[in-house]
Amino acid sequence: MQPITNKRFYSPQFSELAAVSVRRLAWALNKPMLVAVDHIIKLLPSLGGAEKICLSCKDKTKCAFCIFCPQCVYREQSAS
Repeated sequence: MQPITNKRFYSPQFSELAAVSVRRLAWALNKPMLVAVDHIIKLLPSLGGAEKICLSCKDKTKCAFCIFCPQCVYREQSAS
């Protein structure tokens, strides 16, 4: 069975500040805005509070894909 690749994720509307800022980051990275947002997300644990966020989680089914979880597959990939 083939994995589903057309999965849609919840995407909230950005504020003007966020949209303008992410667009400029994307230009600086020479990447699409979605890639710029991924970079921002991967930096969040370094700001601190990851343990508190992980402990406050209400959905423990996606821990392997959550950047705040110490065993996150994405965190391991970005650390290499």
